[in-house]
Parts: sequence; C-alpha cells; structure tokens
Amino acid sequence: MFQRVNRLAIELPEVEYGDVNAASAVQELLGGKFGEMSTLNNYMYQSFNFRGKVKLKPFYDLVASITAEEFGHVELVATTINLLNKGASFPAAPDLTPLQNGKNMRNAKAFIATAQTSSPHDSMGLPWTGENVFTSGNLVLDLLHNFFLECGARTHKMRVYEMTDHPVAREMIGYLLVRGGTHIVAYAKALEMATGVDVTKMLPIPNLDNRVFDAARKYEDRGYGNVLFTWNYVGDYTDINKIWKGPHPQTGEKLIVKEGIPETSGKVPNLDELPEEFAPGIGPDEFHAIAKRLLAKM
Repeated sequence: MFQRVNRLAIELPEVEYGDVNAASAVQELLGGKFGEMSTLNNYMYQSFNFRGKVKLKPFYDLVASITAEEFGHVELVATTINLLNKGASFPAAPDLTPLQNGKNMRNAKAFIATAQTSSPHDSMGLPWTGENVFTSGNLVLDLLHNFFLECGARTHKMRVYEMTDHPVAREMIGYLLVRGGTHIVAYAKALEMATGVDVTKMLPIPNLDNRVFDAARKYEDRGYGNVLFTWNYVGDYTDINKIWKGPHPQTGEKLIVKEGIPETSGKVPNLDELPEEFAPGIGPDEFHAIAKRLLAKM
C-alpha cells in the first residue's frame, strides 16, 4: 500500500504569470512515452509482478522504492503544468468571451476539458496508454528497459528545458534531471550486479553533465544525485543498499541510502478559482450551505 504526504518534492517558485504553450510542452514530461506516467506505471507494475521477491530482494526493493518516488514526480509535473496555465483567462460574463485565448493555444483541450489543468496526455494531446508499460518478467530485460526509459526521459527533459525559460518549468526540470540521473545510475548498477557488465561506462546519456543546467546545479550541489530513499519507515526496502553502494560512477561521491522520505519538500499550491470555467463551481451561497452541513452534528 502507499501513504500520501500533502507536500511536493520541492518548493516551486511563486510567479504572477504563466505560459500556456510551455504548459503544453511540459505535458510531454507527464503523459508522453518517456514521461512520468510511463516511469511510474512501468516500475509499479514490475514491482507488482516481480517473481522471486525474496530471493532477489535487493532488485525488488530498488524497483519498488523508485515506484514510490515516481508518484511524487507525477504530482510535481502535473502541478507545474497547472501553474504554467495561470492567467490565461479572466472572470466575465459568457458573452464577453472570457476563454477567448484558448482558441489560439496549442492545447485548446485544456480550456475545454480540464479547466486549464494537467491531464495524462502528451504535448500534442494524445492520451497516455498502458501500451507504454513494459513488464516482461525477466529481471535483466526489465532493468535494461528501465535504464533505456530513464535515458529517454532525461533527453526529453533537456529538450523541454531548452524550449522554455519559465522559472516554474525550469525549477521542476532541474530537479528531475538530477533525480532521473540518479535512477539511471541505479538501474545501471543493478544491471552490473545482475550481469557483471559495467553499464555505467556509457553514462551520461546524452553526454552532457547536469551542472550545465543552472536549475539542476544546485540540486547536484545538495547531493540529490547521490542518494536513494526507501520511501518507507519500517525497513521494508533497505536492501537497496546492496546495489546502491560505493562511489558515484561520474562524480566519485559516496552513494547513500536514506530510510524514509526527503527531509525537505515544498507546499502544494492552492489553485485559484476560475469562475469562467465553473471551477470549482461553488459560489458563496453553495459554500455557506456546505459549511452548515459539514458543521452539523451527526
């Protein structure tokens, strides 16, 4: 089972303006083939379907713990999209066309279907699909797929970073470049443990250091690229330390396993109401009636 914490993985900047077309590009990092929906569901189903959990526990622990982190990455990218959609419409009577900007945006569907928020679609509006999930049951093949998936995800993050200079998008991408890079190394080391082949000699893919990106450099400086978390406080996934050990293959820094979740996090933003989208569609009278019902003695 999973336990949810009402915090984001990092603190996102508070800005007064959005960038709706940037939100469309960032959708690729959520619902694209190499987006966070794919990393989450690949690792989640591989952990559900893992055969030999006891005999091969370090490998199971690795996939299972990264699964838990990916839930937070989905939330972080979705929240970024929501913030990038800020300020694209205005409250007004329907005849004043308050959603008029939507018809000129790359993702008009966000104005029509989701009240200017995220959805499990790619940058062109195509829906994410379970066809993106690979769970073969073969340990080495699944690990190799995960390594490839993370490298593809890293490539897409780099490209979207170069498409927008919006501070919210760049903060999110900078963080995920570092954490995704950590997962790449983790799967490379797991493959080495399983096969004896040192896959880390191929890194980084693409051949560009995270420190080239201003928004990623500070997370590297804080050591986020050297640590894996168990996302659990009762010792269930601590055997990842049998894989995640020794020096980092690129930096030489010591690899660390920490039980639980990161100590630092960010607040979940309270999205503005959009009366022109009828979202949430609760006016003062309805809110008063709801409050009375909520406070009434049962």
